[in-house]
Amino acid sequence: MSDNTNSSGLKPRTLAVRAGQMRSAFYETSEALYLNSGYVYSSAQEAADAFAGDKDRYVYSRYGNPTLSMLETRLAALEGAEACRVCATGMSAIFSALACQLQAGDRIVASRALFGACYAIVTKILPRWGVQCTLVNGHDLAEWQAALSSPANIVFLESPSNPLLDLVDIAAVATLAHAAGAKLVVDNVFATPIYQSPLSLGADIVTYSTTKHIDGQGRMLGGAVLGSAAFIEEVFLPFYRQTGAAMSPFNAWVALKSLETLHLRVDAQTANSHYIANRLAEDSRISCLRYPGHPSHPQYALAKRQMSDFSSLMAFELEGGKQAAFAFLDSLSLIDISNNLGDSKSLACHPASTTHANLSQDERDALALSDGFIRLSVGLEDKDDLWADIDQALSSVS
Repeated sequence: MSDNTNSSGLKPRTLAVRAGQMRSAFYETSEALYLNSGYVYSSAQEAADAFAGDKDRYVYSRYGNPTLSMLETRLAALEGAEACRVCATGMSAIFSALACQLQAGDRIVASRALFGACYAIVTKILPRWGVQCTLVNGHDLAEWQAALSSPANIVFLESPSNPLLDLVDIAAVATLAHAAGAKLVVDNVFATPIYQSPLSLGADIVTYSTTKHIDGQGRMLGGAVLGSAAFIEEVFLPFYRQTGAAMSPFNAWVALKSLETLHLRVDAQTANSHYIANRLAEDSRISCLRYPGHPSHPQYALAKRQMSDFSSLMAFELEGGKQAAFAFLDSLSLIDISNNLGDSKSLACHPASTTHANLSQDERDALALSDGFIRLSVGLEDKDDLWADIDQALSSVS
């Protein structure tokens, strides 16, 4: 199960193509797809040794699979992590990364600005298990200091956040989390492993929905959890094995092939995003733009400090609330209405009625998520075609 590619000293673009290769006896160029669920043993003793952990080999694809191992090794190399496990979905990755560390009486401190399903895990599911939850405004360091002045077990955040792209000072929060005895878990999906490295900023665990930019072509569901070898092997893996969170081998193979073009796709999407954001910032038909790469973002200085570029997501607000937002979306002819993101196709959605519809009005107000906000995931189309579509949709609303 060893990696036959020496990753030492290789650049991220090379790692995204080469890391984790395990060629079989057939010496294939493309990574092999192992669709099997189980494995056979030469003797009963070999099976017993494998289950006892005395023999390093695959025993069942819920525990490990060669195709999954290649993806895990590649993602770990790209992230700069010691170890990785891939999961069936992004939400299974996040839930498993949190649940494997918590028990009744523990405490989690989280940024209030979270994806709707993440918010539900932190505020509804974990409290049913006796886990105390404290929410803070992620951009307010004083709130983090107050919340972490007493012990905690986990600190959880997104940066940039879904859907309004709020940023958290990861390095500062990591210091506070560790002083409080907590592990810092960062969902890095908006930034991608290309543009932000939470582990180098002090985070302990990083999660992804590989459905997003890592595949980025609308073909698969998946997630990843990355961290130290000790965390993955001793804390995460027992939970992962017993709860069945593993990714399918086919989806792992799709993600492996997608990683080969990750930098090309995300760099091109980000270039388009800069162009669209600059046009929107000058347009009087919108009342607010949220893009970390534009000087109008309230945390622009932090974005420049902890991100190398700003990825493909932005949000903007229209006067007129839900009616105006729906009219804008319904007027789009090129950009698709979809709650997915990070795709090669440009996608737009109305977060208040889709991704964050499970939040109460008070909870959306606390996030400053008005009914006029549109979340835009910029794709690979020609930037002028994208702007023409946005421009005519804005005109139809006006």
